[in-house]
Amino acid sequence: MSHPLVDFRSDNCGRAAPELIDALVRANNDTALGYGGDALTASLQKRFAELFETPVRVFPVPTGTAANALALAASATPFGAVYCSPEAHIQTSECNATGFFGSGTKLVPIAGIHGKVSPEALEGAIAVAGKGLAHKSQPAAVNLVQATDLGAVYGIDEIAAISQVAHAHGLKVHMDGARLANAMVRLGCTPAQATWRSGVDVLSFGVTKNGGLLTDAIVVFTPGVAEDLGFHLRRAGLVWSKMRFASAQIMAYVADDLWLRLARQANDAASEIAAQLESLPGVTMAAPVQANELFVDTAPANLAGLESAGFLFQRRAPGRARFVCRWDTSEHDIAALTGWFRKQAAAS
Repeated sequence: MSHPLVDFRSDNCGRAAPELIDALVRANNDTALGYGGDALTASLQKRFAELFETPVRVFPVPTGTAANALALAASATPFGAVYCSPEAHIQTSECNATGFFGSGTKLVPIAGIHGKVSPEALEGAIAVAGKGLAHKSQPAAVNLVQATDLGAVYGIDEIAAISQVAHAHGLKVHMDGARLANAMVRLGCTPAQATWRSGVDVLSFGVTKNGGLLTDAIVVFTPGVAEDLGFHLRRAGLVWSKMRFASAQIMAYVADDLWLRLARQANDAASEIAAQLESLPGVTMAAPVQANELFVDTAPANLAGLESAGFLFQRRAPGRARFVCRWDTSEHDIAALTGWFRKQAAAS
């Protein structure tokens, strides 16, 4: 017997936003210089300087992994250490791309809650790192994931506290902003407040998870980070040839606050699901629902039943599931998931 599929696997499983597809069509005219020498990529630099209220360098890249790995390679050294959460995407899901493109850069997980880095843990790790000792990897950077890989959102004060510790010891601050738009909707702040004004030096700017097609970007706030970034990108084969098509997507993404509207739709869907599930017996939220992800603890039999009923999601443990809402998650999807849990609760 076949069942309709309801997909909560990830926000990269959904459709591209029509506005970005339209932007690609508009860009597909005439000729333009390759490798970023086109007018659209030049306009992107100006637009992001306006968006972030400061001069920036923007480098479109094909993937979020490329953005993270190359931003950190440019921020650290081959003998450097990058501090991160144990749940950080660079630690769990990128096949040590940071170490590869950083020619040996080491990832050092440190404590925190709900996927965050603790400023106290960062201070402690740096204190025992052996700065100046040739036997030891040298503290170079800290990675923050916004929103975190457990769905939590760093407050502006939290980012500033971590940045203060990092900068006091000469470390760069890198933000993995794959879900930056979702975090900003939660915080209600400006892009500047969420990043460089809180101490962020370099940002992986997510597009793909929030309605993009095939691009993310690196945004550099601290000029020194950008000096060698172009060489890192070129050596890695991660410079778009027809870059105007990547830049066209990103320009459309931030036009008229589209990126925030898309993220708000995803966040609202997650909040609606959480509000309905939290009151049910046998269902517990394993982390706060502050963006578009839900981590749900329930009986393993419930998760097996969900799978049999055609729901798609990720298992993070025998009795833990991750549900991710997208900009195009529908009311039907929400009703189907919450209705299934209500039915199980009523039967128990």
